[in-house]
Amino acid sequence: MLEDRDYMRQPAYNDGPTFSNLFRWPKISWTLVLVLVNVVVFIIECAMSSHPLSLKPDNDFFYNYLALSLDGIKHGYVWQLVTYQFMHGGFLHIFFNCWAIFMFGRIVEEMLGARNFLVITLGSGVVGGLFQVLSSQLWPQLFGDGATVGASAGAFGLVAAFATLFPERELYMLLFLVIPIRMRAKTLLIFSAMLAGGGIIFPGLFDNLLGAHVANSAHLGGILAGLLYVLIVIQGRWFHAPGIVRPAPPRPPAAPTTSTPPRFWRSKPGATKAELTADELLQTQVDPILDKISAHGLHSLSPHEREILEKASARMAKR
Repeated sequence: MLEDRDYMRQPAYNDGPTFSNLFRWPKISWTLVLVLVNVVVFIIECAMSSHPLSLKPDNDFFYNYLALSLDGIKHGYVWQLVTYQFMHGGFLHIFFNCWAIFMFGRIVEEMLGARNFLVITLGSGVVGGLFQVLSSQLWPQLFGDGATVGASAGAFGLVAAFATLFPERELYMLLFLVIPIRMRAKTLLIFSAMLAGGGIIFPGLFDNLLGAHVANSAHLGGILAGLLYVLIVIQGRWFHAPGIVRPAPPRPPAAPTTSTPPRFWRSKPGATKAELTADELLQTQVDPILDKISAHGLHSLSPHEREILEKASARMAKR
């Protein structure tokens, strides 16, 4: 119920320091771990390249055995579907990918847990890699047979997951790190999908603009993977994450009775209306507030709505 939702939980630490929590390991942020792994791998790539200070890895061993390619998959190097996600072609490449993973991954991990975060990120990377390899197989004259590197597919999977969970959330970003823009999460998802689709329909368009090959098929595959995972697994009936709000099922009409139902709540201090039972409270007052939090965030609540949540949580804890 209320206490299961992430924004209503009590902190895991105590009010004062104790001997036990002084030596307790802090909670691991897998989002940060994933970013650090990408950075460490990039440093190793650069160190083992012919020109380390150029920050443009060119080690043949990495690109032959760890980067994703159609020829490598045909030779049975299936691990490339995972290893290519931790390799990058330059500083800006890894910077933007790690930025996207950090910005969207933190919220997805907090909302769905570490395991689902890793499944979405790495799974979207694998699906995106398969899309890229399939495109190279079906249209070699358009997509070529070169190697693909980067965590872009996983990053786009996180963007899709975030936008599916919070479609109305407003985002403030700097386009090209200069132009400030504001858009809703669902608009960002649609825009990203259109860019990836346009890059597939008109191959080479963004390559000329960016001066590098863009794996649009991998991006589109990552978007689809993140979107479908949230729609089917998270918001379906296979998994229930704290904080995911679903519409309450319709309740059958209560049988008439002459006894007084248990009371524990008044909507306002001094109200003259009949007090509500726990189920009536959740359906009539608390659930709309939780829907509002899911759509617009905790900061959107009025003082009265916050008071209702606090009192309801306190009453639930006593049941």
